[in-house]
Amino acid sequence: MSKSLGLLSTFARCPTLEEAIEYLKEHPVDTVLLDITLSGSMDGVDVAHFINATCPVPFIFLTSHADSSTVQRVKKTRPGGYLVKPFDENDLYTSIEMAMTNYFILHPPKVELSLSWLNERLVNPLSEREFQMLLAVKSGKTNAEVADEANLSVNTVKTHLQNIYSKMDVRNRTEALFRLNELLMAE
Repeated sequence: MSKSLGLLSTFARCPTLEEAIEYLKEHPVDTVLLDITLSGSMDGVDVAHFINATCPVPFIFLTSHADSSTVQRVKKTRPGGYLVKPFDENDLYTSIEMAMTNYFILHPPKVELSLSWLNERLVNPLSEREFQMLLAVKSGKTNAEVADEANLSVNTVKTHLQNIYSKMDVRNRTEALFRLNELLMAE
């Protein structure tokens, strides 16, 4: 089942370990959202181990399990996040953004990210200032931190970010990270 879910361009529900593994083998993904409970004898922790071993991408657990033994098992997989149900959309966006930022830090892209490289792949090219702000977003900096470093107001930074989002055809910084990752993975 695939559909658009805002920042998620493709969503696949895989109720078993076998289906999840098969999907991951056949489809490149940016991020994986995992539940602990799956049909069958294996669970989401087993999927996380498979991801780490074969197709390293950030993953986040979305689960109702908060018991100590489950959390200890999950910690061994080094997830990008762990959200206990119920959670809201803001919690999910924040967790995805954190997972993507940490992933970029721990797994730098194999291609050198430069303004010219990126602009060759965008319909509307970024300016040097916009590229520097995108790099700051990629490194996890807040709007206030970007403003302070660039000697700009936070509102000016927000305006630049809106221009970046428009040029990248995204709506927010989380989607910008997804788009950047998509471009980097295509290499």
